[in-house]
Amino acid sequence: MEHARWSRAWEADCAIVAMSYIHAIQRAGGIALLLPPDPRAARDPGEVLDHLGALLLAGGADVDPASYGAAPHPETAGVRAERDAFELALLRGAIARDLPVLGVCRGMQVLNVACGGTLHQHVPELVGHEDHRRVVGAFGDHDVRLEPGSLAARAAGALTVPTKSHHHQAIDALGGGLRITGWSVLDDLPEAIELPGSRFALGVQWHPEADEASEVIAALVGEARSRALAA
Repeated sequence: MEHARWSRAWEADCAIVAMSYIHAIQRAGGIALLLPPDPRAARDPGEVLDHLGALLLAGGADVDPASYGAAPHPETAGVRAERDAFELALLRGAIARDLPVLGVCRGMQVLNVACGGTLHQHVPELVGHEDHRRVVGAFGDHDVRLEPGSLAARAAGALTVPTKSHHHQAIDALGGGLRITGWSVLDDLPEAIELPGSRFALGVQWHPEADEASEVIAALVGEARSRALAA
């Protein structure tokens, strides 16, 4: 949910997602459904999850620090508590029923928070540079190295992958049960996390939807298809 302006006359709060996510899902043979924040589903996500083959949490505004017990940093901005509550509920419900899950950028951070982890609220203070978000509103490029044999490496199809980056927050304390399986070649900042023992529970700090050569979203759709066939 974001405030948006369109056409010549309209401006309002909207439930929006970049078409790049939708196109990536469709290229892989999936059908994309946009889920707007819903207070009832945040309390009980089961009815929504019953209709999904997989869950993809997209990038976006900063996660509310209150959701992991922290005070806001001066650089933390744009928080949407209703989105946080909805996505955290969906993610926890999806993990409980072993539904395939992919978190992209903010979505990776939501995965960590959902499992009890915390976030660094401003990466430049941690690593001493701005290379993870060089220009606000534009993706930067850097490579990520992935752990051999990891879900992240299988989904990406390589051990070193070029990525599209745009974030200023990152994993701090790792959530319970999660493993870090990807690191930035710039500074070893965590770039992929996953939940061993799950069918497919992966978070990537980069934006695979912005790269038509990326195989990550196709891997999620493929896992959803395999799960449906096995049901």
